[in-house]
Order: sequence, then structure tokens, then C-alpha cells
Amino acid sequence: MQEQEIISYKERYIRLTHSGHILGSSFVRMKHHNRSILFSGDLGRLHDPVMYPPAIVQSTDYLVLESTYGNRLHEAINPIDQLSEVINKTAKRGGSVIIPAFAVGRAQSILYFIYQLKKANKIPDIPVFLDSPMAISATKTFCHYTNEHKLSKQQCFDICAGATYINTVEESKAIDNYQYPIIIISASGMATGGRVHHMKQFAQDYRNTILFTGYQVGGTRGARMVNGESEVKIHGHMIPIRAEVIELSNTSAHADYQEILAWLKKFTKPPVKIFITHDEPEAAQSLKNTIEKELAWKCNIPLYLQTEEL
Repeated sequence: MQEQEIISYKERYIRLTHSGHILGSSFVRMKHHNRSILFSGDLGRLHDPVMYPPAIVQSTDYLVLESTYGNRLHEAINPIDQLSEVINKTAKRGGSVIIPAFAVGRAQSILYFIYQLKKANKIPDIPVFLDSPMAISATKTFCHYTNEHKLSKQQCFDICAGATYINTVEESKAIDNYQYPIIIISASGMATGGRVHHMKQFAQDYRNTILFTGYQVGGTRGARMVNGESEVKIHGHMIPIRAEVIELSNTSAHADYQEILAWLKKFTKPPVKIFITHDEPEAAQSLKNTIEKELAWKCNIPLYLQTEEL
């Protein structure tokens, strides 16, 4: 998206600029007289296969910066290759792949990867189901706003045609009865909500794979499964986890700390202060230390309800 000014009055304005995280995500810049503050929101990747990179920002007086991957780096492995390996290995043993995915952004990226793999005959032509009304709506939105991402209209059409859309709960429950390999992409990305009944059906069979495609917050059902717990509670019942559980970490839409540093280095002058937010304390502290060491910029990790005079 181009920079958009949504409120403007004399020496005050609010502007939105492309942040590269998901479709429509934006930096929010607020200015009052000669003082400005920029909220990064979720900062996107520099080389995402679908989204354009975050807009270059040259200056702001104050910056509120996310730190989801403040202490981590994304793996160098190509996620398409890893996805190919998972699907082929699972299908070979007669199992299905269940992919909890965030409805906006991640679901569309996974559909794109599967489309590429099928087009190249690198995986079998097994049925793909997109089981999330929100993800279905978001996928259609991707096809409408092709100027906001790297995919062409034809690619969007082909990607949409490559999956069966599941709209009703009855349809969703029916696909649990398939007796041959399938791929189900279903929100939510941390298995905390949405149509998690697939977990009850497929997690108990060793032939299947539960494939997580992004960061799992501590305490979520997804985090417990990734960490190797042998059973989790779903709909009031303890469900044994016999399926293979894999985390496809390099599909995250969040910039890691090196990508954050690369984005910050485009500034022509440092902010007066950076406020680091939006993650576990360890990640925030690590990013603070990294920025102060590499750039010598002043950083602060605000406390809950802390106030700051700018």
C-alpha cells in the first residue's frame, strides 16, 4: 500500500504506511506539531515470498517497536522444501497433514507453497481443504488486492482453485472421515480455537502429521504439542498425541532480530527513544541489548500502564 493520510488538521496528522506483515498491515505515524511517533505494529520480513518488504522509514522522534523474534533468527531452510518433505513423508505412510494456520497471511502462504509444489510435481495431488471461514474470506481478499502483494491475478486464481473451501461445521466434521491422505489448513495458528476438532480425530494416529507454521506462545495448546506433551485437552477431553508434530518455523511473517536491525539501519537519524513491546520479556530484553550494542540507540521496555512524556 502507498502511504495514506487518514487524519490531518493543521500541524497534526496520522499516516499509515505498508509494514509488510500481512495484507493491509501498516506502520502508524502520528505527528503533533514538530514531534512524531511511529508504531511498527508487526514488522514484516525483508524477503517474504508473498508480501512486499516493509516500507523504508528514514526518521521518527519516537518508535514503538515489536520484538516477537527479538532473540531469535529464522532458519535458513527454504520452507517450501521442508513442506514438501513433510507432505511426502506423511502421504507415504498413508497419513494426512493437519496445518493450524493464522487465517490472514499464513493460510494464503501455505496455499501458495502447496500450489508451487503440485505444479512442479514435487508432492502427490492429494485433496487440500481450507477449513476456516475467515481464511476463506482473506484468500478472496488477496485475489482482489493483487497490487498489495507479489502474486499475480492468475496465480491467485490458480491458488484459490487448488483448495476445497469448507464453510459449514457439518462440512468440516465430514472431512474427518476421509480414509486416504488429505491436507487440512484450519485456523487458529496456535490450535487455541477455531475448528480444533480435527486434532481430536487426527492427532491420535501415528500416520498423520500436525504441522505448526509459526511461533507458538507459551501456554497455548500449540506450544504444548510442539514441546512434546503426550496429550492435550480438547473440548474437555484429554487427547493422546500419537501423530508426528512438526514446527515449520521459517514461515513466520515476523522479522527476526537481524531483519529488524536491517530495517532500523535505513533510518537517516536515530529516534530519540525506542519503546520495545509485544513479546516475552526475554525477547524484548534481547532486542534492547542488540540495538543498544549495534546502533547505540536509547531503548526502553515499558511497564504495564507506564506513562511517558514525549
